[in-house]
Amino acid sequence: MACPIDKHYPLELFVFEEREDGEIVEGLIWCSKCNRFYPIRDEIPEMLPDELRNLKEDLEFLEKWKNRIPEEILSGGKPINLRFKRG
Repeated sequence: MACPIDKHYPLELFVFEEREDGEIVEGLIWCSKCNRFYPIRDEIPEMLPDELRNLKEDLEFLEKWKNRIPEEILSGGKPINLRFKRG
């Protein structure tokens, strides 16, 4: 899987919640090249370009999982991050 923005691969996967069968329920896919994150919600990876993303939902996702997300993503992730919210 490659980043839809810059085509970089491989992407990093962070799993926050999974079912007994191994299916990822919630998690995050991260591109270390462009620092974009893509949430996985309800078993669906949301790999949308910035202009189609719901930034309010992305902020809520970051807040919900902030104890499990690397600081690099929380403070500098794109298209939005928690520093953006604070600042």
